[in-house]
Amino acid sequence: MMSKSAELSDIRRDFERVAPDIVQRAARYAASILADVAGRRGTMDGRIAPLAKSMRIAGPAFTIEVRPGDNLMIHAAIAMACPGDVLVIDGKADRTCALMGAIMMNACRKLRLGGVIVDAAVRDSEELIALGFPVFAVGTNPNGPTKNVSGRINWPISCGGAVVRPGDLVVGDGDGVVVIEREKAESLLALAEQKVADERKRIGDIVAGRNLRPKWLEDSLRAAGALKKGEVL
Repeated sequence: MMSKSAELSDIRRDFERVAPDIVQRAARYAASILADVAGRRGTMDGRIAPLAKSMRIAGPAFTIEVRPGDNLMIHAAIAMACPGDVLVIDGKADRTCALMGAIMMNACRKLRLGGVIVDAAVRDSEELIALGFPVFAVGTNPNGPTKNVSGRINWPISCGGAVVRPGDLVVGDGDGVVVIEREKAESLLALAEQKVADERKRIGDIVAGRNLRPKWLEDSLRAAGALKKGEVL
């Protein structure tokens, strides 16, 4: 059992991660599929985007909170994180400087971390894209950060407006990032598989010229008051 002092420490070392097999299975699905089956919730604001549209990310969240413009705690997190962990950083959406660049990202890649999601700016973007290590950020800025201010590691944070707890599942692609509670992740995988199958069938029908109008459309229009009872489009 964790001691009381460890529970209250700004740096938490022990937490339960979403299981590796669940991460592996979830990584097969688009962020949009997982967001839909999670109730159309849990996505980060669109300001957080991959440096390259081809970048994909999936893994347990290793959460970091920093003061705007300071990356001291990110250096500590890199030293602590385990292979596969995704650094999820609450950088307060600050764009006045970059919190990470090529040196730190190369270290993350060498340590086999799963990627970085930062609600702030990064730099060395051309090098990072060439590196191929998945990085999701608010934007870029050539200015460097300070390393003077403490923060917190592995506490619940807000990143892109989404609540992220240590060990939660994060999945990102060209559309953005979805966060799924660790306890809920496995239960959504069968739903995701079924949704993929349903969408493939729907697109197949459209391509073949069948059922071009959604079956639910007129009922929804009536429920919304746009059509009267018995009225059709």
